[in-house]
Amino acid sequence: MIALIASLIFYGFGAPQFLFIILFSVIIDFFLVKRIDTTTETKERKWLLFASVLLNIGLLAYFKYANFFVENLNFAFIKFGIENISWTKVALPIGISFYTFQKLSYSIDIYRKKSKRLESIGDYLLFILLFPQLIAGPIVRYNEIADQITNRQANENTENRLLGFYRFIIGLSKKVLIANTLGATVDVIFATPVENIGTLASWLGIIAYSFQIYFDFSGYSDMAIGIGRMIGFKFPENFNNPYTSQSITEFWRRWHITLGNWMRDYLYIPIGGNRVKTKFRLYFNLWFVFLISGLWHGSSWNFVIWGAYHGLFLVLDRIFLIKITSKIGKIPRILLTYIITLIGWIIFRAENMSFAFKYVRNLFRIDRNLFLDYMNSQFRIDRNLFPDYINNQFRIALLFAVVFSFITIFKLGKKLEEKVFYSQYSCKQHIFTGILSALFLIVCVSFITKGGFNPFIYFRF
Repeated sequence: MIALIASLIFYGFGAPQFLFIILFSVIIDFFLVKRIDTTTETKERKWLLFASVLLNIGLLAYFKYANFFVENLNFAFIKFGIENISWTKVALPIGISFYTFQKLSYSIDIYRKKSKRLESIGDYLLFILLFPQLIAGPIVRYNEIADQITNRQANENTENRLLGFYRFIIGLSKKVLIANTLGATVDVIFATPVENIGTLASWLGIIAYSFQIYFDFSGYSDMAIGIGRMIGFKFPENFNNPYTSQSITEFWRRWHITLGNWMRDYLYIPIGGNRVKTKFRLYFNLWFVFLISGLWHGSSWNFVIWGAYHGLFLVLDRIFLIKITSKIGKIPRILLTYIITLIGWIIFRAENMSFAFKYVRNLFRIDRNLFLDYMNSQFRIDRNLFPDYINNQFRIALLFAVVFSFITIFKLGKKLEEKVFYSQYSCKQHIFTGILSALFLIVCVSFITKGGFNPFIYFRF
């Protein structure tokens, strides 16, 4: 009950105008799924599931994509000389992309008889509104925590509370000390006219962004997992060193794991998955799922193209890429995958595709000022633009980002990760880690109070 009240206050504080909408949809869903579970009529169960899916997808489509649809329709009308549609823009409810998928997982899991339904509407509200992961994941599927919603005694102990606190501090440090620091420079570079960005600055900007979005999003996931552990929940992991991947296929097994697993089980497999008659259909299924994944990230063409881009490389992996790159060694494979990912991040980050294409061109052009920029050690965007943004604080954050992103390539780094994240702590280790965590908390709080409001990147989705 305390967790539910805290979750309601949390959501109401951040978006009071949308609290009624989420409560309304949750209540309807609860009774739809209750009927799915109690009726034995196959046809009725299918219609009830359809109603639940339509309710959730309909709300997501309206709030997230109505503006996008009207803008593109008006653009087409202009081309044909037709009068525009007048439209009041719809505001996006916080966390709708995430809690919609969680609600769908409940409906579908009960329909498939994978789990028992919740008897109490309060328990269902807790599952959907659980505040640590409500805003930006991980996407917690119902069958993963069904038992924990009603009984968390096995997880409520001092060890889990301490380990959860350490994990929370790790996530907070990722966000505040690394992601925010890198983001300040990234924002300057991407706010600059693309024609004024040199080759080195282009590489620096997108490399910094790749680490910004990773430490921002994985930092939130760590914080959510940590808080969840402190209150008796075990949430699924959402990242597993994605930049050490040796192919785009592997990257998507390591990046935003809960989204990938959700798409696999609730979209890819239902449309046929690997069990199809032709390779063309298999490739289409892969590409289509990532097209939808791109659209899920945002109502803009750059997200759709980003999804299609990654879907294309998943198909190419199946056709020939993995076979060819298997001969070039582990480090070159990691480097190649990282470069492919960087180009994808340009599409993801750019305000429009024109900027993205020009930015990619900047990466691979021969810049006549490249040598002079290197000798001056300024990595300047141009000769007059904010050289102070490339400061020691940025360099230190970038260094730590590189180290922490790639350290698990080596056995020592893998052992260190296992020790920090997945091992039981001795009394001495608790004392040391507790003191270190307290120090990092103080440092993070000082950075937060010194800086302005800097939301998590995935809040916008």
